[in-house]
Order: sequence, then C-alpha cells, then structure tokens
Amino acid sequence: MLQYALGLRQLGHEVTLVEPVREIRPEAVEYARNVLDGRWSLLQQPGESTVGLSYDELVAFAADCDLLLNVSGMLTDERLLEPIATRVYLDLDPAFNQLWHDAEGIDMRFDAHTHFVTVGTRIGQPDSLVPTCGHHWITTLPPVVLSEWPVADHVVHDAFTTIGNFRGYGSITRDGTLYGQKVHSLREVIALPTKTSQRLALAFGIHPDEKRDLEALRANGWELLDPADVAGTPDAYRAFVQGSKAEIGIAKSGYVVSRSGWFSDRSACYLASGRPVVAQDTGFVGFPPTGEGLLTFGTVNEAVDAIEEVSRRYAEHSAAARRLAERHFDSSVVLGALLERIGVA
Repeated sequence: MLQYALGLRQLGHEVTLVEPVREIRPEAVEYARNVLDGRWSLLQQPGESTVGLSYDELVAFAADCDLLLNVSGMLTDERLLEPIATRVYLDLDPAFNQLWHDAEGIDMRFDAHTHFVTVGTRIGQPDSLVPTCGHHWITTLPPVVLSEWPVADHVVHDAFTTIGNFRGYGSITRDGTLYGQKVHSLREVIALPTKTSQRLALAFGIHPDEKRDLEALRANGWELLDPADVAGTPDAYRAFVQGSKAEIGIAKSGYVVSRSGWFSDRSACYLASGRPVVAQDTGFVGFPPTGEGLLTFGTVNEAVDAIEEVSRRYAEHSAAARRLAERHFDSSVVLGALLERIGVA
C-alpha cells in the first residue's frame, strides 16, 4: 500500500492512508508508528477507535476528499465512504474477490463503489474465467515508486527467491475447478530444484503443521526461509528483494487457472531493482512484455528453461528488468494513467 500512498504524494496529491482493523493491537501500533509517515490512521471496525489521525479528523478529510481507493472494499464506515463522490474498489486479489461474490454469494461490497480497478489484466477477456459481476473493470499494473527501489548493486543471496504465504485463506471450487492457493501451485512444480543447478529459496509463511508439504519441499531441494526474519519490515523486505539474484514467482493457483492476468507487486519490485523475474503465467503475457528481464512458465520444464536463460545472460536480463520497471511500473506513469481513466486526474 505504501507504493500507492507514496506514488500519489509524488504526483502532488494529499493522501491519507487508513488501515481498517478488527482490533487495534500494540504490535500493529508499534509497526505503524515505525513505518508510516504523513497522514495515516488505524481504524477499528466497527467503531470509531483510532491510532494516528482521530476519527473526527478522518471524517473531516473524507468530506473534502476527491477519491477513495478501497482495497477489496475493506473500509466500510459509511461516514467515511458516502461523502466521497469517486469510490474505487481496488482489486488486488482477482478471481477470489469476484468468485466469492458470484459463486459463494458473499457480499464483497461492490455496490458501495463507483469504479472498479483490478491488477487482473485479463478480466473481461474471452479466455478469462473471472466473472465481471456486472461491472466494467479498469485493469492496471501495480505501481512501484522507483526512487524507493533503485537498481541493486550486488547480490547477497545467490538464489532465485520469492516472498509470500503458503496459504492465504480458503480456496474456491466452482464447476469442478479448484481455485487454490500457492501451495497448490507449488505442488505442481515441486521437483524444480532437482532440475537446475540454481538455488531456489522460498521466504514463505508456512504453518509447521504442513508436515507433508514441508518434507516434500526440503526433499526436492527448496531452501526455506522465515519471512519474518528476512522481510519483516519494509526495509528488510527491500533489502531481501534487492539482495536476491532473481525471483522465482509462484502464483496462487486461482490466479493461474482463472487466467486472471494477475501480476505481482513483489515481482514489480524485483524488476525495479534490476533483478530478473521468472514468473508463473497467469495470462498476463504481453502486458507487460516478456522475454527479456521477465520470463514466464507454465510447466516445470519451462521454468527450468527460463531459469537457465536468466543465468546464462544475467547482465542483459538484469538491465532489461529495470527498463521494464521504468516503462511499465513507474508509479508516476501507472497512477497518473489510472487517475485519468477513473476521471479524477
């Protein structure tokens, strides 16, 4: 979320970052105070308890606000929503948000919004299984504030790495198709480390009870890192990404089977750092362009070929990665174009 907040501020906008939480916990307060600057607030929902800006200050800001970017519709307070004429549902979890609404009958709060934006770049296309739920979805790539992500100078972790959660939440089954988590995608390429000389390291949040999968990952040569250790703060996260040789991007299987066109904000950060990305294909091929700096795979063998290609021409792919970030992910370009398409530029 900092990419959006900082990127909009760089464009000259006044931005307030509101994080809705069920409970205001001491560790969340400490984290927010150490990480956030400018105007921000932790808001307990339901209720009016806050840390940072007061509830009254949020109400006053909303009354004079031009635009709300509401991630997955998480902000539900009507006093903050209703005064804002342009309320954007920002979908960073394509397929799941739509299928929860369409297949599971869960109220995803679409009706409270005027515009719909998604990082699922193929939503609305004939080959995508993601329902539109009757809305026109504006597609966008994730923004990267390039001044915060300079080209990295040296490799610390001589490995293809990535960061994430093994499981995020419940999977969805519709018409016999499973829209699953990263665990389901990883099982399909579990043998990958045995087929390449390159090190592959996962900084995944994996519950220790996942014994069978943990044993399979270790047996096949995956290096397992604790994400809290290597990426527990924004600075540590950036250092880990920039210190990696490249990314091996594993997508939730729901993104893959739905042909959502999802593109990872983490991958965008690797690219900005001049770190090549080998990403699982979710349907985004061509947007952004692939082949130099960004390579895709669908099978284990395709992943092996992409990893070996990056390793063989590492300097060229590193330079191409940064060029991709400058041309397609620069927050000034991405957010400027998004505001124009929404109609609030």
